[in-house]
Amino acid sequence: FQLRLPFFPPPLSFYLLVTALEKIVSKPGDNATLSCIYQGGELHLKNLLVYWQIADDQDQCSVVHALISGQDNEKEQCTHFKNRTRLFWDRLKEGNFSLLLLNVSQSDEHTYKCIVLQKSEYTKVIHQASVALSLAASYSQPILSGPIRNNTEEEVTFSCRSDNGYPKPNVYWINKTDNSRLPSKLEISHHADGTYSVFSTLTVKASPNIQIECSIENKILQENLSAN
Repeated sequence: FQLRLPFFPPPLSFYLLVTALEKIVSKPGDNATLSCIYQGGELHLKNLLVYWQIADDQDQCSVVHALISGQDNEKEQCTHFKNRTRLFWDRLKEGNFSLLLLNVSQSDEHTYKCIVLQKSEYTKVIHQASVALSLAASYSQPILSGPIRNNTEEEVTFSCRSDNGYPKPNVYWINKTDNSRLPSKLEISHHADGTYSVFSTLTVKASPNIQIECSIENKILQENLSAN
């Protein structure tokens, strides 16, 4: 029996065991729980093989966590996941094979597969689950500054700043008189915790009636923060 066996297509009867793809969002640096719950009755851990694997990139090391006959097996676990995965031992006999992934980062954004196999006369799949992990963090409410008159006094400059979000956002400047987008400059800073800060400047012709808005869009969170 090889550790990569669960990647082989199961018999058609087992496709009914595959749960819908669950999508979860976690903040960089936080812990994420990948759900895998079997509800088919009492289980004996010594007869089980439980694998958590990366499902969307089989070119790299794919073993996230393995439980064999009631014991963690770290021999073929990917180095990237060493000391970063935990099962909930008090819940295993109830069929809860969810995985706690510690200190998540950008490199953990994958679709993961949980595969539970039972050993009897032959080894069979009794449960599968898939979880897609995305990372996201809300940006701070943007702070809009200006206008600052340039040397020519024919143009003015506004600035807009927002901090500690993930992933990189879309930054828009909008002319509120006609809702058109205005060209601007953007600087992005990457922090040690994986989050970003953005600083954008807009230079426009001076006008007594100008109305502008700075908008920070985080697509994953479907979040749009603005200042005007």
